[in-house]
Amino acid sequence: MAIWAIVPAAGVGARMMAATPKQYLLINGKSVIAHTVERLLSVTEIDRVVIATHPQDTLWGSLGATTNSRVTTCVGGSDRCQSVLNALLCLEKVAEERDWVLVHDAVRPCVRKDDIEVLLCEIEQHSVGGLLAMPVSSTLKRAGADGNIAATVDRSDMWLAATPQAFRYGRLLTALKNAITNGSLVTDEASAMELAGFAPKLVRCRADNIKITYSEDLLLAGLIMTAQESE
Repeated sequence: MAIWAIVPAAGVGARMMAATPKQYLLINGKSVIAHTVERLLSVTEIDRVVIATHPQDTLWGSLGATTNSRVTTCVGGSDRCQSVLNALLCLEKVAEERDWVLVHDAVRPCVRKDDIEVLLCEIEQHSVGGLLAMPVSSTLKRAGADGNIAATVDRSDMWLAATPQAFRYGRLLTALKNAITNGSLVTDEASAMELAGFAPKLVRCRADNIKITYSEDLLLAGLIMTAQESE
């Protein structure tokens, strides 16, 4: 049974307000996506990493990861779910229905190898699959249309979804196709599986598995990586 990894990387990083897509911005002298791919390749159980890039991407080819035999690319879509679907279709001739597929954000470069390995272990006997996530530790507020607090939300059973998210190839392919066909542009793979009637497993990961969204996240990620290297 093979294990495939997919990295949707066709975004332009509008919220970063930078001329360069955020996956190509630098952390400690290396691009965000290069760090991310290195973390995935460190997991020897992963057979191949498929990067879904923007149709007009001119930066991916300059990275050292492009020469790795375990890394390949496909053309991404206008939305994350379409990029993941394109990558799944790219694997159609080699993947089996029950193979595992790990989908990981291009902009989560701090994910730990052992957290990925724990995820793989936890889902091995699970009927659906699962995702790395973190219990919510801060007080949650729901905002009203006026920007004022409308309610305080009970956080006792709330989690922050992270990645990788891992599901069987066949089920994920069908779930994403159906979600897109029905007009649901899901923002993660677990949502597509939920719409299909499945209940993915939440697997706790370390809080340093951050997502690069804003410019200040680059500095934080750099500090995290330096701390991880010293452990």
